[in-house]
Amino acid sequence: MGDAEVIPIGTGGRPGRGTGSDRPSRASRTLAGDAAAPPRRTNARRTAAPAPEPEPEPELVGRRPPVTTSDRAPLAGISPGEWLGALQSAAVQVLGDDWEPQLAAFLAFLRRRMTGDYEVDEYGFDPEVAERLLMAALRPIAQKWFRVEVRGADNLPAEGGALVVSNHSGTLPMDGLMTMLSIHDHTGRFLRPLGADLVFRMPVVSSLARKGGATLACNEDAERMLAGGELVGVWPEGFKGIGKPFSDRYKLQRFGRGGFVAAAIRTGVPIVPLSVVGAEEIYPLVGNVPALARLLGVPYVPVTPFFPWLGPLGLVPLPSKWLLEFGEPIRTDEYDAGAADDPMLVFNVTDQVRETIQQSLYELLGRRTSVWR
Repeated sequence: MGDAEVIPIGTGGRPGRGTGSDRPSRASRTLAGDAAAPPRRTNARRTAAPAPEPEPEPELVGRRPPVTTSDRAPLAGISPGEWLGALQSAAVQVLGDDWEPQLAAFLAFLRRRMTGDYEVDEYGFDPEVAERLLMAALRPIAQKWFRVEVRGADNLPAEGGALVVSNHSGTLPMDGLMTMLSIHDHTGRFLRPLGADLVFRMPVVSSLARKGGATLACNEDAERMLAGGELVGVWPEGFKGIGKPFSDRYKLQRFGRGGFVAAAIRTGVPIVPLSVVGAEEIYPLVGNVPALARLLGVPYVPVTPFFPWLGPLGLVPLPSKWLLEFGEPIRTDEYDAGAADDPMLVFNVTDQVRETIQQSLYELLGRRTSVWR
């Protein structure tokens, strides 16, 4: 280090350049512009020219001005009237032009539920829950997915008791739900289904079924409802109907012991046969797992082309076209009081109802051009 030559920093590394002078070099003046140049000496007698005013910066066209902390408030720049208008526009888009009465009805519904100001009958039926929750949820499925077509709804009585007897199919009891909705939409009446005891052993389903109008399938409850002027629904095939293989589709199973016919005869109400086409194709049943069914305590564990292979996606029903046809009522008020205790008479009426539904199914299948439309 002692023998090293110290070279002052200067232009090009040559000594002497850029030092020893108060005036900046030409290179420095070029880089710094006029602001770095030292003021020139002028004659005192000459009047100094006024400094030019700085030119205004050009306006930022199309650019948003900087956001300040005061502009970051939740309602900054939007008046309460604009917020109200936006909410009204959204309500019209969702609920339609009559959104105000709908909103008022919904708020009234919430108030009644919170205060307990609503009625439930002795079976647990809650008309408000059935209409505003259950029917509202099923209606888009019936109209858009299954495209349910109803025929012969005028065969249902406008008032008084009646027993609706239908075929049962579809692996899952969707046909019962679609029947409830179709009857309510075409007649304004609620169908009171008679359900299996398994339905009322399931934690959430049992409560919803009770509120929707269902009750246990027993003769005592059926007779009380019919005598009280209710529209009662029964599916005599039971689990044998909804759990039959796809190869046996639209072939009616045995109609039990005819207890529903005895209940209708005792109360003197008409029996309305119902034929449902389309439910067999929503979950084509190709197999069963009996061991797992016994372990779970259910009648069967279905195997379809999509379940369980696709997981939860396999539970989505296929969009088949549905037809519901209500037949002419079968009168029972012509029988005397003791006819319900005659096994042969009950069997004959039961067989008549079954054959009526079976023949109607064959006719509907013959007129159907496609499963999907």
